[in-house]
Order: sequence, then C-alpha cells, then structure tokens
Amino acid sequence: MVDEKVKFEEFRVDGEQLLAKVKEIIHEGNVRRIIIKNEKGEVLVELPLTIGVVGALLIPVWAAVGAIAALAARLTIVVEKVERE
Repeated sequence: MVDEKVKFEEFRVDGEQLLAKVKEIIHEGNVRRIIIKNEKGEVLVELPLTIGVVGALLIPVWAAVGAIAALAARLTIVVEKVERE
C-alpha cells in the first residue's frame, strides 16, 4: 500500500509573474491542485490537476491564469502537492 502525504506551499507573486510561476510549479510535478488568491485572501480560481495533464489540455488553464494576472497586482499561489512514501 502506498501512503500519500499532502503538503501545501505558498508563493507570493506580482500579476506579471503569475503565469511563469504556475508553469514552473506544474513542470515540477506532484501537484494535485493550485489555488490562486488575491491580496485579501479570497480564492480567485482553484485548478485541480491530474497526473498526465499536458499540452493542449492546459490551454484553458493558461488563459484563465493570464486573465487573473491582468486584473491583480499581488497574488498568492497555494500549491497542494502529494508525496508518495
């Protein structure tokens, strides 16, 4: 049986850095979910990710993240990762 350990990481970024940081996080792997919050801590978008999401399937994700980046100055990215033991 494989045990899973869920870990959360937070990153604070400016709007123009958002898309690059999200791409970097997804590229690292083991990401279950990405939550983007505004300066007040309100959730703007929650992106559930599954293993094997690649290429064309991420186009709507990039569009949503790009739209959020254009509207906000300071954001927090919360990353839910799964570590298998």
